[in-house]
Amino acid sequence: MTPRILDRIERPQDLHGLDDEQLAVVAQEVREHIIDTVGEIGGHFGANLGTCEIAVALHSLMDSPRDKILWDVGHQAYPHKVLTGRRDQLATIRKYEGLAPFCAIFESEHDIMGAGHASTSIGYAVGLKEGMRLKGDIDEGQVVAVIGDGAMTGGVAFEAISQAGGMHTPIVVILNDNGMSISPNVGALSGYFNRVRLNPKLWHARDTVEHRLAELPHIGKAVERLGPQLKESIKSFWAPGLWWEELGWAYTGVIDGHDVHALRGALRQAFKAERPVVIHVATVKGKGFAPAEDGGLEGQETWHAAKPKSILGGLPVPAEPAVVGATPASPQYTTVFGNALVSEVRRDRRVVGITAAMNSGTGLNILQKAEPEHYFDVGIAEQQAILFAAGMALEGQKPVAAIYSTFLQRAYDQIVHDVCLQQLNVVFAMDRAGLVGDDGPTHHGVFDIAYMRALPHIVCAAPRDEPMLQRMLRTALLQDEGPFALRYPRGEGPGGTLLAPDAITPVEIGQGELLAEGDGRVALVGYGTGVAKALEAAALLTQAGIVPTVADARFAKPIDVDLMARLSTDHELVVTLEEGVLSGGFGSGVWEALNEAGLDDPVNGHARLLRIGMPDRYVTHGKPALLHEEVGFTGRAIARRVADALGVDFADVLAQA
Repeated sequence: MTPRILDRIERPQDLHGLDDEQLAVVAQEVREHIIDTVGEIGGHFGANLGTCEIAVALHSLMDSPRDKILWDVGHQAYPHKVLTGRRDQLATIRKYEGLAPFCAIFESEHDIMGAGHASTSIGYAVGLKEGMRLKGDIDEGQVVAVIGDGAMTGGVAFEAISQAGGMHTPIVVILNDNGMSISPNVGALSGYFNRVRLNPKLWHARDTVEHRLAELPHIGKAVERLGPQLKESIKSFWAPGLWWEELGWAYTGVIDGHDVHALRGALRQAFKAERPVVIHVATVKGKGFAPAEDGGLEGQETWHAAKPKSILGGLPVPAEPAVVGATPASPQYTTVFGNALVSEVRRDRRVVGITAAMNSGTGLNILQKAEPEHYFDVGIAEQQAILFAAGMALEGQKPVAAIYSTFLQRAYDQIVHDVCLQQLNVVFAMDRAGLVGDDGPTHHGVFDIAYMRALPHIVCAAPRDEPMLQRMLRTALLQDEGPFALRYPRGEGPGGTLLAPDAITPVEIGQGELLAEGDGRVALVGYGTGVAKALEAAALLTQAGIVPTVADARFAKPIDVDLMARLSTDHELVVTLEEGVLSGGFGSGVWEALNEAGLDDPVNGHARLLRIGMPDRYVTHGKPALLHEEVGFTGRAIARRVADALGVDFADVLAQA
């Protein structure tokens, strides 16, 4: 078997002595390495297969990390990781204590910026280059941002483009156009425009067309009067890069993103330009893997990420047949929400669903198929999603903005200023609330309780199971007092029996629910997923003779003050449980409510308060069960803390359990 060139690449500088033909071989070897590895372990897939030549071309000409390569989002950066000393670690990616799923500055000196959220690379690039210039370095180094796979739909990218053009910042942007964003600019028509732009005869024909139109009988004078507007229209037709050039950028493209020779030629010219340059490249998402490459948009979306053991020998593994008589898995919260939203649209035609380019991730693909006129996708533009929802609400509609908890952070000003301040009826459906697992700290949804609870006019709620999610969505859409924030986790629920649409009843806002009466020593109050953890801990403690009271708070704002007052008065210890940060979270809300009611003084017979939630740090990536173990958010860990707080030896608790 012929040795791979890739096996000799231990650092990016090892590419510098290779010719174009050898570099093309390396790119293909990187692609095959990703197919074999990610097909076995799972992970981001299609976008990475499309950037192999881009990564090889960049590292073959640049001296990383002195030269800076910035990978937007990061789920297209696996080839970059392979070429920067992490080839043999790729099998650990997204695993607990393994490689990070995106670029991480703490992992490698070649990861110049942390990534995970889209559209940020150009802004980083402008800051890096201007920082270099401010230091006065004679040999500053090149800065290249690779953006694509939908990230160009994010408004923050356009803000950076405007700044760089205005300041003449000499950076290079590779616009990786892979059919999942700005798709009209890809393919034969775009190639035709490019050939026209670069062909002097056809370029000069533009002036001829304008002149001849002015000579036409009857309409010539009108054409003359419209000269400036007509000239710009004709120029726009012949020059597909006009938008960039009007903003002060040099545009080149469309380049075949799988042609190493062409990419290297374009990069060499761009580095000499000493001004902002965009290189528009066309790539195929899923390149080299037929089901993705030949499956159209559906195939590209399906293979955006590969599941573990989904590929063997470069081919997809056939799905296992369903086992007759097997117990069906509990439905995913995302699916329950998607189906419930369809029911709400059919109940009230004012209801609409809004997503920021995550239709299947939020369950809105179900609405898109069932009620397409009530479905809206704004692209990777969370701020616009909330502004759009606000406009809908002003017209009396009932918008539901379904956005991951961590991505909704990007629209915080719109939540504060454009929704809450104006007390508009917008529902924030926050999927992936809590620790999401393999995608890690950029995707963990642990801050929304705190960042939402601080705002006036808003209701904050979290269901403990699937039917409660149905009821809370109905509650949110029936009330007309302002915004409603609804958080729920990734994955399967505990298996509650789903309700038929006509059996869904609303929940009284601000009212919790007592699930089990205890012996008066400890009350466990869960919020959202904290309820299941409370029940697990209660089962352990009960076997040891400590019988907790268990309650579902249901709302973090407004807090059920009457329920909390009763629990504080009747118990030695009240424990709050939430899958969110403690600072400003649900437990803080309970303490505030008790404090204001004068019920937080243990000396005068009130319960001590113990808050359990996420630590004051960013939690790594890994399976949720491992992460819950690490941060102490398990029934066993909670039971231990309760026993310690009550002065009971936990070893005795375990022995009796």
